[in-house]
Amino acid sequence: MTPDDSLSPYGEDSDHDEAALSLQPEWGAHLLLDQDPAAIYLASLNSENSRRVMLRSLTVIASAMQNDTSETTHPIGFPWGRLRYQHTQAIRSWLIQRYKPATVNKMLSALRGVLKQAWMLGYMSAEEYHRAAEVKNIKGETVPTGRELQADELERLITVCLQEQTPIGLRDGALIALMYGTGMRRAEVVALNLEDYDSYEARLLVRGKGRKERNVYVVGVMAQLLSSWIEFRGDQPGALFYPAVKGGKFVDGPMSDQAVYNILRKRADQAGVRYFSPHDMRRTFVSDLLDAGADIATVAKMAGHANVQTTARYDRRPEETKRQAAELLHINLDDDLLAGADTDEIT
Repeated sequence: MTPDDSLSPYGEDSDHDEAALSLQPEWGAHLLLDQDPAAIYLASLNSENSRRVMLRSLTVIASAMQNDTSETTHPIGFPWGRLRYQHTQAIRSWLIQRYKPATVNKMLSALRGVLKQAWMLGYMSAEEYHRAAEVKNIKGETVPTGRELQADELERLITVCLQEQTPIGLRDGALIALMYGTGMRRAEVVALNLEDYDSYEARLLVRGKGRKERNVYVVGVMAQLLSSWIEFRGDQPGALFYPAVKGGKFVDGPMSDQAVYNILRKRADQAGVRYFSPHDMRRTFVSDLLDAGADIATVAKMAGHANVQTTARYDRRPEETKRQAAELLHINLDDDLLAGADTDEIT
């Protein structure tokens, strides 16, 4: 799956070796970053997490266009301005065969974004851009991956932190309680500063996706744990949660997303809790609130969802209804016959 070689950026009269050119990333190696469509598109995104996700998406597409997905092609330096309608439609078909609808649509969004920058930079005409960017999202609904944590699992996670009776254990217990009790994304947690917390109002200012801010409220056990952590941390401005280095010492500055992931994995292993992702804490927050009867529009605002439909995907109540309906069906078999189906009885 490669674009027509006649679409060379060097012009028809160029003595550049078109056969060697193909779609190798060296095509754009001479470009400054402020002239590269992928670099400018990624820089335009609002968060480091968005840039990381869309970089992966563009890398998949660029590698696929090389006809060898075993070799990774970096999207910076890739000749996006040479893609045309037939190429982007082929990309869409290729993605549909390999990924779930939501993932395909995310990758197509990245593709449209980088094509727009290629047009803005003059690497393709307005007509070429609009034709190439006419790749429609696909429809489909998938069951969200991951799981909800049970109440006893959350208790065990926090308990194992506090039983350690160390500053790191105190920090981790407060962090876990906060992630569950507010539904914050891990990128949002590590971006928190001490100044974002109003202890009098029990309120945290969270900066979410798209530079949107929202308030979350810190109550009950998580308020107590956060208060204890801040008392140890001190009142100096800066990151709310400090990272720790070897020896258990804290250093100034924010934690990384990966550090949060590592903390949850470590505490899950210690508490005997089966694997869960940081996003599963958020899923549990949404599901538990909806189970408790909270209004879905309110939960969407608390979670920072722009669309209530996103929140509805985490509502486990319909699944429980389906489970109860399935239990209404019965197959009547003689008990002795059923016992004979035991594999120990089969020779």
